[in-house]
Amino acid sequence: MLGALGRLLDGRRTEGREAADPVDADALDDASGVVADEVPDQSPAVSVGGAVTPRHVPYGLELAAGWSWRLLIIGVAGYVVYRILSYFAEIAVPIAIAVLVTALLVPFVDLLVRARVPRVAAALVVVLGFVAVVVAALTLVGRQVSTQVGQLRDSVVTGIGQVQDWARNGPLGLTDAQLQSFGDRVVQSLQNQDGQVVTRVTEVGATLTHVGAGVFIVLFGTYFFLYEGGRIWTWLVGLAPREARTYLDSSGRVAWVSLTAFTRATVVVALTDAVGIAVMAWILGVPLAFAIGVLVFIGAFIPIVGAFVSGLVAVLVALVDQGPVTALLMLLSVIVVQQIEAHVLQPFLMGRLVAVHPLAIILAVAAGIAVSGIVGALVAVPIAACLNAVVKHLASRAHAESGPARA
Repeated sequence: MLGALGRLLDGRRTEGREAADPVDADALDDASGVVADEVPDQSPAVSVGGAVTPRHVPYGLELAAGWSWRLLIIGVAGYVVYRILSYFAEIAVPIAIAVLVTALLVPFVDLLVRARVPRVAAALVVVLGFVAVVVAALTLVGRQVSTQVGQLRDSVVTGIGQVQDWARNGPLGLTDAQLQSFGDRVVQSLQNQDGQVVTRVTEVGATLTHVGAGVFIVLFGTYFFLYEGGRIWTWLVGLAPREARTYLDSSGRVAWVSLTAFTRATVVVALTDAVGIAVMAWILGVPLAFAIGVLVFIGAFIPIVGAFVSGLVAVLVALVDQGPVTALLMLLSVIVVQQIEAHVLQPFLMGRLVAVHPLAIILAVAAGIAVSGIVGALVAVPIAACLNAVVKHLASRAHAESGPARA
């Protein structure tokens, strides 16, 4: 009995020592057949490209970093493209104008082609007709200016005389000697700038040479775009990688539809502004009414601000020729025409056909002026309209392709 009790106490002391001793991990791994290195990591993970990797940074920071370097690369690429186009501006600007003119004239070419006219002849006829219309408009403007500029000059001389009388007999009370001294200072200031005038005349001559070359590029570019624009676009798409050709082709066609709609809407708006302001100038007896209408038509291609700024020329001519009352009536006419454009034509045409918000148009024009002046303001809105259409197209296509994949 005593022997059995001793063996029981020895067994309990052995169990206590085994519980107090440290556990041998290697022995346990060998016994269980599990290698310690194969124990899975319990830290949070993120899926990147289909592979699950441990996340060592917060998800928000990782997402912001991904967007940042992508946007940085896009910005650098855009800046490089802009610098290249700026270096070749004498070619890039006429080509851009040729694209806009092509978007305006291509419906007429398609109409002649449907009438079984060969496309090469249809493109030539349309381009020659466009040149004839432009030359006729410039000829009428030149004739009106040559016949009415004398009247305007006499009005300017009369206005200057009235200003002198007001300065002499009005609250200023200037004497003839003071007026003569002021006139002499003005003449002397102009004489001191003779060298600058010669330099500017030389610069104008060089600019006219560049303008002449640009006109030829516009005409030839427009003709070939109308004649074989589809073949040119196919060649450009073929330069892209094979995987991207389908997306590039569909995006380009969507952008072309948006550009065509924008050009037609802009022409309708510009023609409305030009006719409205020119008719009001003719009714009020303001000289150079047709020339003012042509100027307003050209200026209206800069949305929102172009027609109003060019309409102020009519106000200035009315002020010089007929006085402040007629100038005020002319200003009211310009404002009324602009309100009709802003509340009727812009929402119906630009909002429906181009689908670009007026705030986006204003920001695009401001950015274009800041980057490239008048040329930037001219092409900013078409670029914004095309980018808007392409982004919507790619987003809808990606959503449509991801639907079957999720299913």
